[in-house]
Amino acid sequence: MSAQKGKDLLIKIGDGGSPETFATVAGLRATTLAFNAQSVDITNADSTDQWREILAGGGVKSATVTGSGVFKDAASDESIRSAFFNATTPNWQIVIPSFGTVQGAFKVNSLQYEGPYDGELKLNLSLASAGALSFTPA
Repeated sequence: MSAQKGKDLLIKIGDGGSPETFATVAGLRATTLAFNAQSVDITNADSTDQWREILAGGGVKSATVTGSGVFKDAASDESIRSAFFNATTPNWQIVIPSFGTVQGAFKVNSLQYEGPYDGELKLNLSLASAGALSFTPA
């Protein structure tokens, strides 16, 4: 895979329809997707040379998404606010250029508005996976 433009990493929120339509969260300047996996330590007195042993297939997988930027699209902004204040877990898509799309339910864990007196209104959000995620290669 060759170098890609960071602006092409997109966060999209679903409308809950059937079929579901996804809207790009507009105005984001920086986005991050992180996959996490907790391990289950099964080290015991019989472990070879007391090396740590990890239970294969054990633990909890999760993903977090963060984004920051400016307001540009009232519809996607309202969807995010609604998901936060109603504590819902809508479907989201994270589009990774030339790699694929991660899709699944996420909860808006953090929604921050920043308004410097001499600048634009800014948005910061943090999402936490709320179920199994799927990956579709590009």
